[in-house]
Amino acid sequence: MPIDPEYLHAVRQGPFPAYLYGRASRDPKKKGRSVNDQLKEGRTLCDKHGWPIVEEFKDLGISASRHARERRDDFETMLDGIRAGKCRIVVAFEASRYYRDLDAYTRLRKACHDSGTLLYYKGQVYDLSKSADRKATAMDAVHAESEAEDIRDRNLRTARLTAEAGKPWGPVPDGYKRVYDPDSGDLVEQVEHPDQGPVVRQIWADAAAGKSLRSTAARLNAENRRTQRGKPWEVWHLRTILRNPAYTGRRVFQGQDYKKGTWPALVEADVFESVQSLLDMEGRAWATDLTPTHLLSGIALCGEHPELAATTSEPVLRGYVNRGYPSLRCTERAHTTINEAKLTAYVKLALLDYLSTEAARDAFEAMDSDEEGAVARARLKGLEGQLREAEEAATTFDATGTPGLSIAMLNATELRLKPLIAAAQQAAKPRVVPAVVRALLTSKDPYALWEEYDLQQQRAVIRLCMTVRLHKASGPGVRSIQPGRVTIAYQGEPGFMGGLRRGRALPPDRESGLPGAL
Repeated sequence: MPIDPEYLHAVRQGPFPAYLYGRASRDPKKKGRSVNDQLKEGRTLCDKHGWPIVEEFKDLGISASRHARERRDDFETMLDGIRAGKCRIVVAFEASRYYRDLDAYTRLRKACHDSGTLLYYKGQVYDLSKSADRKATAMDAVHAESEAEDIRDRNLRTARLTAEAGKPWGPVPDGYKRVYDPDSGDLVEQVEHPDQGPVVRQIWADAAAGKSLRSTAARLNAENRRTQRGKPWEVWHLRTILRNPAYTGRRVFQGQDYKKGTWPALVEADVFESVQSLLDMEGRAWATDLTPTHLLSGIALCGEHPELAATTSEPVLRGYVNRGYPSLRCTERAHTTINEAKLTAYVKLALLDYLSTEAARDAFEAMDSDEEGAVARARLKGLEGQLREAEEAATTFDATGTPGLSIAMLNATELRLKPLIAAAQQAAKPRVVPAVVRALLTSKDPYALWEEYDLQQQRAVIRLCMTVRLHKASGPGVRSIQPGRVTIAYQGEPGFMGGLRRGRALPPDRESGLPGAL
């Protein structure tokens, strides 16, 4: 039977070096008993009974249930210390602080049993070498796990109801704030944050303009801007913002764009889709280049690898210095080399001439109309409807108790439909021409506008509009760009490997005067 801590010295010989453990699945600043309060109570207990504290452990904002997404590092360290015999008693506020999962309970019980360590919680000391104490703690562990499952079910139900109403849920996104009723504490609305809102709007504007995430983060930090939680901006944080449909005023539920939300949008839907196109670009150098100094480095490809011509592993050209001149060469073999200035000038002229043609405008306008996407979205709706019908049939029974669809058939249907649904979801994503390209297409002087773009924006435009391949020169010492040495595939043409993949193929008789192979 468990022992009252006041009588522990009467039945066991001391000393009792103690470990203290505290855990909270919520932020201590929010509702719930804070970890510091738990540890404070543990210190008071140890001081009262003369148990010297060896070490304290705490896991902040981490669940102890089987659904936990984060590892409890301090709990694991504490288990190692118990196994090593570094304490004689472990102290926590209640059983659910240690575990809300039977697996964690059995691991703690084994560690305490094997090392002869006592377990304290909720006013009682347990000796896990005794059958009665193991049974009592096991019952508490079952109760703690059941309570965790009940909490999760309530949270899921609340999340579902909130999603149906289009209301916000979870952490407040950067750029927004929430207004609560001062009396009831209930959420009233989510509105744009007066200070952070303009910062987030500028983040979207920079991304739509083709500026790299790293340069945007550097600018914000140089201006001493901070996230809503007071931390410096990092690339991953910007990417998280730019991937979140909530900024278009949409409610996301279970990872899917669910319905229109009740809060104001900070970005228009077409801008959102434009930025997604940029984020999806091959290589993603647009987002992560530190300080690029070469327009085509890492973008232009070596054309001497036909076996890799349709893959993303095709060797690229990188910058190097050849006899004092900046040059580009194949990363796999140095057989393909060219003066950087010559290739850059050639590609720039080809790109801007192409963007000045009606053919280019037609190709990108075809993306905006997105007829293929509309067909894919209709197909997606039909496939999802079939899956819902199958699930409903599996839970519908006739008068004899026979289900409309057996579990085996439901599993077979899911295995068949889910890959088709995933493919349709990918194809259904809208394709929008990014602003950084649209501005050049509609400009009266694309050459002047090009010079206003920074290097990252120029690199983004090249990735979105053309794929450049460099082939071997006809012989050693040839410095000019001979016919056929540089081949260019524009958006929508065979051989194009950019970020926007559903553009209509360009007509072969475009009037740019620049053939694809020179």
